[in-house]
Amino acid sequence: MQLSPILRGFEAGRVAFWCPGCSEAHQITVNDAVNGQGPKWSYNGNPDAPTFSPSVLVRGVRIDGGDEELDRILDTYKLPEDRERMLADKRINTVCHSFVNSGQIQFLGDCTHALAGQTVPLPPFPASSDV
Repeated sequence: MQLSPILRGFEAGRVAFWCPGCSEAHQITVNDAVNGQGPKWSYNGNPDAPTFSPSVLVRGVRIDGGDEELDRILDTYKLPEDRERMLADKRINTVCHSFVNSGQIQFLGDCTHALAGQTVPLPPFPASSDV
């Protein structure tokens, strides 16, 4: 369900916003889930300028990203064995860590995408998104 151009609502108290750093939606729970388990974020109730607390941390693995993405992510790994392992199997560990405050997304320095350390407005969901 579209709550606003930048926020979607789902069953079990979940909402999603589009992450311009990852080019995908991130979902969090803001109301009590049906089973009451898992993390829950506070939400200011404003779908046009949402604030969530605490920070949102999304970890993942991508298989064989583009050369530019791979180089950028490998630069975040300080240990040579981590770099070598990732080069050998083409699995890229990704991190997106952010605060969402008043409709702005502040990407923290541990993000592995190009927007690390920047604050940008939450963008609308792309028309092609199925979220």
